[in-house]
Amino acid sequence: MPGDNCSSACKTRDHATFGECMRAKSLRVAYCQSWKGLDATAQKKWDRDLAAYKGARSEGIQPATTKRHDVDNAVRISNEHGKAFQA
Repeated sequence: MPGDNCSSACKTRDHATFGECMRAKSLRVAYCQSWKGLDATAQKKWDRDLAAYKGARSEGIQPATTKRHDVDNAVRISNEHGKAFQA
């Protein structure tokens, strides 16, 4: 009988299979790293830190780590001394 395979939140209850019901909802995975205890905000921060590190490396600067405060420190020291900092 149609609807027996639908989820409890299904509005139409006319799907032949549970899979068809789920596909009709157009479900999307919001954040695939949540199983590690991470969230999208932490991922964006990490991505920004790595982008800053990549930018420093492209200028010949070698920060001590990929963490933003180390990258900013290396860039500041490089600007003060007029040559690329090498940690």
